[in-house]
Amino acid sequence: MQKLKKYEFGIIGLGKFGMSLGRALRSHGQVVVGVDSDPEKVKTAAEILTQAFQAEAMDKTALQQLGFADFSEVIVSTGHSMEASILITLFLKELGCPRVTVKAISRDHEKVLRKVGADEVIFPERYAAEQLAAKLAVPGLIDYLPLGYNVILKELTVERWTGKTLRELNLTNAFGLQVVAVRIEGEKQFEFVPRADRPLQRGDILAVIGKSENLVGLNP
Repeated sequence: MQKLKKYEFGIIGLGKFGMSLGRALRSHGQVVVGVDSDPEKVKTAAEILTQAFQAEAMDKTALQQLGFADFSEVIVSTGHSMEASILITLFLKELGCPRVTVKAISRDHEKVLRKVGADEVIFPERYAAEQLAAKLAVPGLIDYLPLGYNVILKELTVERWTGKTLRELNLTNAFGLQVVAVRIEGEKQFEFVPRADRPLQRGDILAVIGKSENLVGLNP
């Protein structure tokens, strides 16, 4: 079987998470190759991904024949089978795959995955729960960023700061915040990296990065 060229993403396990990830990567113009032992899942994936193969990923020879060692990154999403994900991760690293990300179901599972060479271990359900909790607790939250403890991206609507510039407000020193984009009320597109001398207008939407404790309750 002919190997696929480098700089592609491989996804092993085409369940809900694997397919959602593959669909999202394709929306970003990436080449994505999926593998699953279930023919129905492979049939569905073939309409979305660049390529999809029916194969047993716990077979090291099959992984080698499919050229997974040449992918820039492989994501292992084999449901609740700890044994499968551990063996597949081990085989991928033995074959020389440069980067392997694996979906885990417990902290003990994570420990074993890291011991056999996983470069990153993820908990999608836990991450989704944290994102939802943050959005419920912080109105206006855009995203919960994995940049440190409680770092968030939040929208603020300008009222009291009308007529002032970002330079005058000095938000970085005053509040430990950074404005990354501004959207004029009624418009759809943000202006990224806004000028420091641009006077703010009432109703402007500021996209601000900072710690949640500095953003919650802030009245702009």
